[in-house]
Amino acid sequence: MKKVLSIALVGISMAASAQISLAGKANLIFPTGSPSWKNISNSATAAFENKGSNNVGFNVGLSVKVDLPLGFFAMPEVYYTTFKNEFTDPVSNTTFDVKNNRLDVPLLVGHKVLGNTLGVFIGPVMSYNLAKEDTYNDFVENSKNQFTVGYQFGAQVELKSLILNAKYEGALTKDQRDFVRKVGGAQNTETIRYDNRANLFMVGVGYKF
Repeated sequence: MKKVLSIALVGISMAASAQISLAGKANLIFPTGSPSWKNISNSATAAFENKGSNNVGFNVGLSVKVDLPLGFFAMPEVYYTTFKNEFTDPVSNTTFDVKNNRLDVPLLVGHKVLGNTLGVFIGPVMSYNLAKEDTYNDFVENSKNQFTVGYQFGAQVELKSLILNAKYEGALTKDQRDFVRKVGGAQNTETIRYDNRANLFMVGVGYKF
């Protein structure tokens, strides 16, 4: 019983002494890979597999940093993220402007390299697709994966209330979408598949409240 009470008292003491800070952050997003666009329909007049063209995006959100023992810290975050990919179907000459509007929740764990000045971090990021299914000429979008998972690692510098950070995001699951249109008879369709969860490089700033 004494051991349990001692452990509980130590835990309460650590929680009470833990430093917690809240920051607002914004990042520029640079996609580092192009999604695959592939015509997968047997009734298509011409099959192809090409790459699209990415555009720079951004995200904004909140970050909570909780100091842990031995120089470690936990840093859960939440962001609204947006970027897009463009592709033109060579058969129908239809341009797809696919938006990635997501709610991202990184769950990061880090270590202080130079006190509070410099820290490195790593962890998973869960994303929920907020983009509505769009129509492009005769093509109707059909999203296969509303929820996707990736990972992030990076570093941040704290200069009093100013935060500078850079991080890389990789994919653990895919963001697959089909674009379908009817061709000829009612039973004939053409399907073009977008298949990717983009790898991203992000640089940004934050303000610690």
